[in-house]
Amino acid sequence: MVKVNESEREYRFGDSGPKYLRRGPYLSSGVVVFKPGQDFQGHHHKIMEESFLIIEGELDFYIDDVLVKCVQGDLITAEPGETHYIINNSTSTAKAVFMLAPFQDQDKYVQD
Repeated sequence: MVKVNESEREYRFGDSGPKYLRRGPYLSSGVVVFKPGQDFQGHHHKIMEESFLIIEGELDFYIDDVLVKCVQGDLITAEPGETHYIINNSTSTAKAVFMLAPFQDQDKYVQD
């Protein structure tokens, strides 16, 4: 059993970006905050799938260059091999829970 509280971790960029709550051995998960206009570089995974549950605001996902608009309550999954780029095009902060599985220490490939 493992229990972690979000308040025990830090966002990568101070008050935004990803905050990992767990990194393996079976699943990586955490929360991510996007300020208006903030984005994440397009990338894909060869083994892991990456899912996002939008818990606040709205985010635009480009999965293999196809736009998918997501709002609070939506769950979206990028399957292995699918390039995904995320941007907050709204005027409000967005927050999502993210999950990557099966856990791999090195499985992120940046889009050229």
